[in-house]
Amino acid sequence: MIWKSLLLFFCAFLGGMSVFFFKGDNHKQLRLILSFSGAYLFAITVLHLIPDAYHGNDNYVGVFILIGFLFQIGLEQFSDGIEHGHIHVNEGGAFPYGIMISLCLHGFLEGMPLAEGQHNQLIYGIALHHIPAAFALATVLLHSKRGKGSVIFYVALFAIMAPAGYFFSDALSRGGIGNLQHYFNRIMGVVIGIFLHISTTILFESGPDHKFNERKLVAILTGAGIALAGFLSDVA
Repeated sequence: MIWKSLLLFFCAFLGGMSVFFFKGDNHKQLRLILSFSGAYLFAITVLHLIPDAYHGNDNYVGVFILIGFLFQIGLEQFSDGIEHGHIHVNEGGAFPYGIMISLCLHGFLEGMPLAEGQHNQLIYGIALHHIPAAFALATVLLHSKRGKGSVIFYVALFAIMAPAGYFFSDALSRGGIGNLQHYFNRIMGVVIGIFLHISTTILFESGPDHKFNERKLVAILTGAGIALAGFLSDVA
């Protein structure tokens, strides 16, 4: 699992560090990555995560999916939608504590189900999703007049949250505190709800010109296609 933790960390960290190499506010490539990751997240949620969560015949899984969906709505009241790449800058403003705390909690929760050895598709989906989120976080920090060292520190803090969620849930399941297996599907249900909210928000948002352009469509179809190919290879 070490390589997976490193993948999660470095995708988020390098995504945040890329803010120092992109100038201006028109980040077209970032929006394409966002569209790709949204489609990929939605596809693996429908193809892998939802069927797996219901496999244990837990009648309350749907309740926890709904909780996760609503919980993400609540988080976004503090994060300003930064989880799906929204950038709302406040020039010279105070440190964005609400954004930082909600984004770290979001990342930690997403890492928890990985302790049960979920499909690699989930690892890749989280890693991809964190690239634009980390970029948006770094952009907000820069515009709030944080120094370069401060930006690097807080991006690294966010990047470590998903691996930390994994290690926490793994330690919980191995120790005497409790057995993760008993409530794993419910934790997965919360994450599914979060993924459904984020991915559908990305997919159904219009661009700045309120058009669903061809490049975004190609990115979405590519993301969904790769997830589908992975699913078909697993069931073959």
